[in-house]
Amino acid sequence: MRLHYSGPLPERIGFLLLPRFSMMAFFSAVEPLRIANRISGEALFEWHLLSQDGQPVTASNDMTLLVDAPIGTLELSSLALCSGFEPDRNLDRALTGWLHRLDAAGCALGGLDTGGFLLAEAGLIKGERVTLHWESLPVFRERFPWIETSDELFELGERRFFCAGGAASMDMSLEMIAKRHGASLAVAVSEQLIHERLRSHHDQQRMSLARRLGSYNRRLIDAVALMERHLEEPLPLIEIAKRSDISTRQLQRLFERQLGATPRQWYLNLRLDRAERLLIDTDMGVLAIGVACGFGSSSSFARAFRARFGYSPIEGRRRGHS
Repeated sequence: MRLHYSGPLPERIGFLLLPRFSMMAFFSAVEPLRIANRISGEALFEWHLLSQDGQPVTASNDMTLLVDAPIGTLELSSLALCSGFEPDRNLDRALTGWLHRLDAAGCALGGLDTGGFLLAEAGLIKGERVTLHWESLPVFRERFPWIETSDELFELGERRFFCAGGAASMDMSLEMIAKRHGASLAVAVSEQLIHERLRSHHDQQRMSLARRLGSYNRRLIDAVALMERHLEEPLPLIEIAKRSDISTRQLQRLFERQLGATPRQWYLNLRLDRAERLLIDTDMGVLAIGVACGFGSSSSFARAFRARFGYSPIEGRRRGHS
């Protein structure tokens, strides 16, 4: 799913399905290709499903798909790694070697949803910008701080491509169709999918803070945005109030009235929610996670975590991996 393609038709695209992959991300990427073939009356694309051993693969929704072949058996123009939770658990020597051979042969490599984790772990991201599902981005940034990331819907380049998963896979496929075969075909495909508009990669993954909070109060939105940007090194509430052009007392009243929580509790919950994701999705130590979420000691982190979730951080890790 490279940005540009000038080879023979149909363009051969592979989808490597990894255990617990996101079914929605996969189907959202494939359906636009099928519809483009139908509308154009030509075989513009062909796609092949692969697994590491050629056996069927079960997605995160517990549905199982048959595949066409095991890895290492097909020549491809592009390969999309389709994964979900704990993506790089399945990255072994055979898969790593095959990915490097594909790269050397000129195949474009990319990831849907959390697929970028595998390419990063395999050492195949050098200078490219990566996007993933917004929930996984903080974890990726902690593990691979030297790799540039974005929170946009997709990143479509000449040799690498990434998307946030879900409906963003559809947007990336539509962009690829437009680049190769014209905007009119992409629009026609979009209409068949009842897709409201062609979203560019600059569109943000998450709905606006105003819609998420259910409030259009500018000072409240500014305060929450500051909190979300400063989880590792929390800002004092007096500083948040100052930057939001409001007094500390007014900030307190605003949060309680609009969000039903104090600013301190809201901020703490944001940090603890981040910690929970890191516990589940990384092998970082508990102390390192506490520090990454703004806690000065493991004891203060453990107390706050237990108060919010009802169990310790270590128990949280076990639950996430069970």
